[in-house]
Amino acid sequence: MTKNSEVLLASRPSGMSDLSNFSIREAKMPAPKEGEVLLKTLYLSVDPYMRGRMRDAPYFVEPFQINQPLSGGIVAEVVESKSPDLKKGDIVQGMLPWSNYSVSATKELQKVDPKLGPVSTALGVLGMPGMTAYFGLLEDGKPKKGETVVVTSAAGAVGSIVGQIAKIQGCRVVGVVGSDEKASFITKEFGFDAAINYKKPNYFEDLKKACPNGVDVFFDNVGGEISDRIFQLINEHARVVVCGQISQYNTDKPDMGPRLLWTILTKTATVKGFMVFDYSDERYNKGVLQMADWIKQGKIKYKENIISGIENAPKAFIGLFKGENIGKQLVKA
Repeated sequence: MTKNSEVLLASRPSGMSDLSNFSIREAKMPAPKEGEVLLKTLYLSVDPYMRGRMRDAPYFVEPFQINQPLSGGIVAEVVESKSPDLKKGDIVQGMLPWSNYSVSATKELQKVDPKLGPVSTALGVLGMPGMTAYFGLLEDGKPKKGETVVVTSAAGAVGSIVGQIAKIQGCRVVGVVGSDEKASFITKEFGFDAAINYKKPNYFEDLKKACPNGVDVFFDNVGGEISDRIFQLINEHARVVVCGQISQYNTDKPDMGPRLLWTILTKTATVKGFMVFDYSDERYNKGVLQMADWIKQGKIKYKENIISGIENAPKAFIGLFKGENIGKQLVKA
């Protein structure tokens, strides 16, 4: 009998999630109805925003339910089709449950073109993280040649791509990371001009030295005290893209911080929250094609951190908040 493991939310975390908040159960093989397909999970994405879905509170997507499978971005293979739109062997992506097998209506799925790159990239550089970097920086950050761009969580799936796109635009790029290993990696492998380890006691002095002309574009994935300090360096007419707040996701109450409106006012800066879901399918697809072209030209490099076994998805998720990954964190089912 084919195994079908499901990863469930066993309890809602208070603070940092741990393995006790998850459980694994064996489920029956689902059967597709007319207009549906049976899918075999190939790769499962773990993303920081999922921590917000573990709360029983309003969020931009529905909260996870206790003792029900978690869900997220998944690349899967069609193993049985009862739809004219997809055939056996097609590769698709969609928001699907964390399980080895699942059933979905074809209208909820998008075909993956293996010619653009390895199918796993549909969850990373050619998927939501890559398009978050692409549209967030180019549309909201509006970088100009010669400007200084600072990116937090710069070794992550989004930040590492933001930095490289900024280099394509002719900018000086400074990444903020959580270890010397990551700092070395993003400068040597991804071409960042400088990298700052925020865990060092003198990191802010290092950041000021790395940004002698101030900060024109700040792409924020972290929030909290780190972001508060970077605001002190923004130039007139700076653009701040608020993409993530990973430092806040595990807190039950938001940290109290400085009031930044005076800085925004006096610097006539623009601060904008960003959601990639605001971009239409047509624009999104054009972005994917541009990213694929940059990869072929060698202008964009990417890294995937892959853990095997769907039962290890909770471990991979928790690792995001401990800074264990460089690049996109994936689980191979």
